[in-house]
Amino acid sequence: MSIIGNTYLTLADMFKRQDPDSKVAAIIDIMSKSNPVLDDAIAVEGNLPTGHRTTIRTGLPAVTWRKLYQGVQPSKSTTKQVDDACGMLEAYAEVDKALADLNSNTSAFRMSEDAAFIEAMNQEMATTLFYGDNSTNPEKFMGLSARFSDTSAENGAQIIDAGGEGADNTSVWVITWDERTVHLIYPKGSKAGLQLDDRGQVTLQDGAGNNFEGYRSHYKWDVGMSVRDWRYVTRIANIDISALQTYGSESDTSPKLVDLLIEALNKIQDPQKGKTAIYCNRTVKTILDKMSASDGYRAVNTSVMDGKPVTSFYGYPVRLTDALRNDEDVVA
Repeated sequence: MSIIGNTYLTLADMFKRQDPDSKVAAIIDIMSKSNPVLDDAIAVEGNLPTGHRTTIRTGLPAVTWRKLYQGVQPSKSTTKQVDDACGMLEAYAEVDKALADLNSNTSAFRMSEDAAFIEAMNQEMATTLFYGDNSTNPEKFMGLSARFSDTSAENGAQIIDAGGEGADNTSVWVITWDERTVHLIYPKGSKAGLQLDDRGQVTLQDGAGNNFEGYRSHYKWDVGMSVRDWRYVTRIANIDISALQTYGSESDTSPKLVDLLIEALNKIQDPQKGKTAIYCNRTVKTILDKMSASDGYRAVNTSVMDGKPVTSFYGYPVRLTDALRNDEDVVA
């Protein structure tokens, strides 16, 4: 029974989802998260069946000031190729037909479960975008933290050390999304985005191999990431959460977020080349909003657009991103 209860929706689950009039209740989903990075990121069809190959120019040709009667040595640029693989994120939802058909609320009942699966897929995708590492989890795609994790690496100049120590750190990311800079990928010949396939009525089996009729939904998302030009990503790493939360107190030891963000934006080669945004978690955004309410921080601004408050830094949107953790290790 524990396996059935953990895998399949039960009659108890059914009654927990009903209003007193026996209609499917509008569920207040306290598990939902804010991850607008998935709205900002653009997706490009890969040029490989399982991912995308990017050719990057690594060196410019030599040029010469020529004198009369003196020749010029031919030269050439240099390039290298990088392959990025896609991961396959999938899930199935199955429910006994007799249970779903109770009170003639089949569609509403299944839609309530679809919403939960879609939210779970979105959260996992946003987390992988920042923390995926296919060197340790080969079934996933390579996320940003694994790519920007070493200050001595070729792209190490794009990592700013905020000075935090220990294991209670977070990061702020500045990303310029574009087909020429940073984008998501999906396998050649496939479809972009989350795919929901309603399989309808199917024959299911219980743990003993006995058949029963049920409904099945299949969720699938094939996706990877390509950082075509690492100059369009900046990571402000090692932001100490304990120190950050002293902001505004008499013993304020918080990192200078404004200075760090100015430095981060200026490391982006050309913020106008695509869609540039700043991504931080709730702890960081709370401090930025407090700065916005202070007269001394004109770079941080909060305005109302479409009835919603929008925080920006020098005009670039600050996106609240729950996928970003407060327990990151130190980036060295």
